[in-house]
Amino acid sequence: MPSVELPAVIDIEASGMGRGSYPIEVGFVLGDGQSYCSLIKPLPEWTHWDGSAQSLHGISRDNLFQSGREAYEVALVLNEQLQGMTIYSDAWSQDNSWLGLLYDCVGLWPSFTLQTIRYLITEEQVACWQQAQREIRAELNVVRHRASSDARLIQQTFGRSMQLAMSADSNSNYEYSKSGLLSS
Repeated sequence: MPSVELPAVIDIEASGMGRGSYPIEVGFVLGDGQSYCSLIKPLPEWTHWDGSAQSLHGISRDNLFQSGREAYEVALVLNEQLQGMTIYSDAWSQDNSWLGLLYDCVGLWPSFTLQTIRYLITEEQVACWQQAQREIRAELNVVRHRASSDARLIQQTFGRSMQLAMSADSNSNYEYSKSGLLSS
């Protein structure tokens, strides 16, 4: 089976959902497997904190202040690493909002385009997405809900679902040809 070209995927963890939330971690994986991940130190005006979000991603606000990089620095690294690229997200509306906030607050413009991964996924991939994700989650032994882990999981699920869809298509074409429904 031919190899599948993998898209660049980004994921963002946040302080919570909705109004007042802000990005606290960003991670991406490029098509060649190169990855980046960083915690983001909250800006002074970023005060909202949702304990249920923390229980999901496991990142404390104290950890952000101790280990996070400055928001401006994270935006610069993203611009440098992703310049001119289209990078995909499985939660476009949320990730777009948080990236917009990051860039607005530090006075920069993103040098890349964020797009929903749904534009790349075929109907056949949708049908086998859950199976592919279970397989990849087990293979990667993903136990934490963090930006870089989630980005890699999404990217690899895309690839596996494409392979499963192509395999199913090949099998159905074989069945059609056996029954005489396909002509040579």
